Amino acid sequence: MNEVARRVEALLFLSPEPLSVARLAELTGDAPGFVEGALGELEERHHAGTGLEVAEVAGGWRLRTRADLGDVADRLRARPPEERLSPAALETLAVVAYLEPVGRPEISRLRGVSADATVALLAERGLLEEAGRPEGGGAMRYRTTRAFQERFGLRGPGDLPPLERFELSGEEAEAIRRRLAEDGHLPAGGD
Repeated sequence: MNEVARRVEALLFLSPEPLSVARLAELTGDAPGFVEGALGELEERHHAGTGLEVAEVAGGWRLRTRADLGDVADRLRARPPEERLSPAALETLAVVAYLEPVGRPEISRLRGVSADATVALLAERGLLEEAGRPEGGGAMRYRTTRAFQERFGLRGPGDLPPLERFELSGEEAEAIRRRLAEDGHLPAGGD
C-alpha cells in the first residue's frame, strides 16, 4: 500500500464523520488526485471478503463495518433500544426526506396522526433539523441532516431510492404525486 493510502486510511479510521476528498487532501498534504487514487486503492483492499469497507456517504468517505455484519457490531455497541427507530419515526423520516423542507402540519396530514413528538425526537437524535419558516410565516419546516445520510448510507440528498415503484393511494395521493413530481422524485404526470 502506498504512503498516501496509509495516511488516508488512518484518517478515515480516526474520523467520527465522513471526510471529503478536499478535507483528506488538506489533512494529508497531498493533491486531491492522489487522495482519490488512494481511496480507490483502499476500496480494493477492503473488498467484499473483509469486514470493513471504504464507502462514500453523506458527501465524504468513511471506513466502516460492512452492513451484513451489523448484528455483530450491534452486540459490541450494545445499542439501547431507544436508538432504534420505530415504524412511525421511519415513516416521518421518509416524508421529510422526499418532501423537504416540510412542516409538522403537512407531515401530520400525510401520516394521518400528529407528528409533533416524532419530529422532536428525530431532531433530538440529529436526524432532522430546522429549515426555517416559509415566507410570510407559518410552521417551522424541517429537513434531513448529514447524520441521516450517514445512518442510511446515502451519498447525498439526491441518493434516495426512486419512488416510481411505490403505490400512492388515499385522499391526498394526487397532491402528493404532484409535489413529488415538482421536486423531481416522480416523472411529470405522476406515473
